[in-house]
Amino acid sequence: MFLILSSGYRTYLVTVSSHLTAGNKEILCALIQTPTEPASLTITLDLDSSSTKIGQLSFRTEIYHCFPILVLSSTTVASISVKIQGKMDSLIQETKVLIEPPAFVHIVQTDKPIYKPGQTEKGLSLANNAFVPTGNVTLKVSAEAEKSNKKCGTEVVTVPTVGQVDTVITTLLVEVSTLPKKSGSYNFVNGSERASVSVVGDLMGRAMKNLDKLLAMPYGCGEQNMLLFAPNIFILDYLKSTGQLKESTWKMAVGYLESGYQRELSYKRYDGSYSPFGMSDRSGNTWLTTFVMKSFNAAKQYIFVDQTYIQDARTWLSGLQKLDGCIQSVGRLFQNGMKGGVSNDVSLTAYVAAAMLELDRNATNPVVQNCLKCLRTAVSGKITNLYTVALLSYTFTLAGDQDMRSKLVTLLDQKSINEGKTEDQDFQQWQKAAYKTLEVEMTSYVLLALLSGPSLPGFGLDYAAGIVYWLAQQQNPFGGFSSTQDTVVALQALAKYATATFSLEGSTTVTVTSVGGLNKYFTVNKDNRLLYQEEKLTEIPGEYTIKAEGQSCVLPQISLFYNIPPPSDFSAFQISTNTSGRCDIPRPEFMLFVFQGRREETNMVVINIKLLSGYILQDNSLTMLKESRLVKRVDVEEGYINIYLDGLKKGQKETFNVILEEYQQVGNLKPAVVKVYDYYQTSDEAVTDYTSPCNK
Repeated sequence: MFLILSSGYRTYLVTVSSHLTAGNKEILCALIQTPTEPASLTITLDLDSSSTKIGQLSFRTEIYHCFPILVLSSTTVASISVKIQGKMDSLIQETKVLIEPPAFVHIVQTDKPIYKPGQTEKGLSLANNAFVPTGNVTLKVSAEAEKSNKKCGTEVVTVPTVGQVDTVITTLLVEVSTLPKKSGSYNFVNGSERASVSVVGDLMGRAMKNLDKLLAMPYGCGEQNMLLFAPNIFILDYLKSTGQLKESTWKMAVGYLESGYQRELSYKRYDGSYSPFGMSDRSGNTWLTTFVMKSFNAAKQYIFVDQTYIQDARTWLSGLQKLDGCIQSVGRLFQNGMKGGVSNDVSLTAYVAAAMLELDRNATNPVVQNCLKCLRTAVSGKITNLYTVALLSYTFTLAGDQDMRSKLVTLLDQKSINEGKTEDQDFQQWQKAAYKTLEVEMTSYVLLALLSGPSLPGFGLDYAAGIVYWLAQQQNPFGGFSSTQDTVVALQALAKYATATFSLEGSTTVTVTSVGGLNKYFTVNKDNRLLYQEEKLTEIPGEYTIKAEGQSCVLPQISLFYNIPPPSDFSAFQISTNTSGRCDIPRPEFMLFVFQGRREETNMVVINIKLLSGYILQDNSLTMLKESRLVKRVDVEEGYINIYLDGLKKGQKETFNVILEEYQQVGNLKPAVVKVYDYYQTSDEAVTDYTSPCNK
């Protein structure tokens, strides 16, 4: 098509393409004839609410120049803007351009040209690589019976009146066969990078949108299941107290509570306690039983909860109290970093006492009284573990002991780390080296201590704001944090702060600009403060600026995702794979070796195996894995195998035999990733890949 740019005295003729094909490299050409002055030409493509500069050049004489462009978008219509800038003229013209869908070419190769009745067709589906989509891709295959003069064996070919055409529609999951990452590495797979900017006007908005995926981790044990349960309570409490609770949000959150409640009961033991893997564990778990008890009690205002379960858990916990008032630790303490430099009994007793106080705020209960006696004895000594001090500050706040609360909060303030500063606000946090999850959790307990009792001089909402600023920076793109425990405690604390500072007044405009020309506006006001607004970012790498103007709270976040090839060096774990099998049968077998490295002992370990395309886990293999002495649980879902281990000690070597069976032939088979990691310290990981021994 032709674009005519005219100033009244001069006319420029520019030719541009009328349509582009998504996924193909296209060429846009511009023709400038008889220019009368030096000028510059800029061509910009606008689609998906963002602008991309296609090309720019300066000219004095007649020119004809072409610019390459690659469009990766499902948008059907885009705009091309052509601007000519000279001393005398400043001209701009815009036209619409059709974005055609990618030209898929599928070739189906069958194993024989003609099929007799009862025979099974086997084929290979090949697709061109011009534009490869990811995610769920729908595949449609149709077969039609046609008239023929040739016989089918000895039988005459007939066409049935019913069933002449048969169509099968199935969905295939297409993924990048590498390891997904959110940040941190420069060694990434080209073409896998994607980024977005999101803005929400409420501190709880990001978590509300992603209640089913606060962590990009599996939910296969009793503790992880509670992550799908507990945050709904905090969000419902917050929305109800601030008058923002809508029917749709109520139904969604209550649905999660009801399903999570029923699931958690499968981890209940005969004595009223709970453990990560239920009756398959040797005993109940003190930490998890406490967590379930207080969560069930908080949820009973929204769903039916059998009060007997809460009382049974409390009775079991009370039976663990020793003569000195401390609570005995029973069951494996998965988060080993909590051990620190003090006895487990102190932090455990503080946690149990706080949970019992959350039930009814009855500090005169004999069990609670004895717990507080244990804790006061511990405080009279020198406690150097900041996690324990933070937890104690929250416990004594709930107990109403203002003197002890003030003493502990003052001590914590002296040990705090001022990590950065905005124009008017310090970032406040409490650090424990090498354990980011504990940093988040202990900082959240300090925030809970400040907000769960009367205001302390010098530790009001301004001081709390510094904590919130730091916590908000630790959130992942889904509104969660690193693990189950830090996510639950942090969201509980953030919900309290959001309630205390809630205001419908004011509005704010957030502007996101880039060097490449992006200029996106987000408006946040009282009507859309809970709305999660998101915009894809196309300039990667790119330099972006976020500016906010107004009088309300907004939380912008830029998220970058990309895939990395399996790294070659790890210190916490070592992992290797070896594959072997018979290629004349569709049952290749591979061996997986896991070796524990640097740390004396790990927390719960998860082995995540991505299934090869076209392969499934053999039933017998699943049974053998579950019978392993170290394996607590095996889940197979959405193309992955998740194997849960109690933990590994230094130097402990374990071998897992996994048998995969081919159910669908796939050409050009790509390797799949195997990852082993510490559930509570996800940076401790090892990754490798594997493929079928028959993939030549």
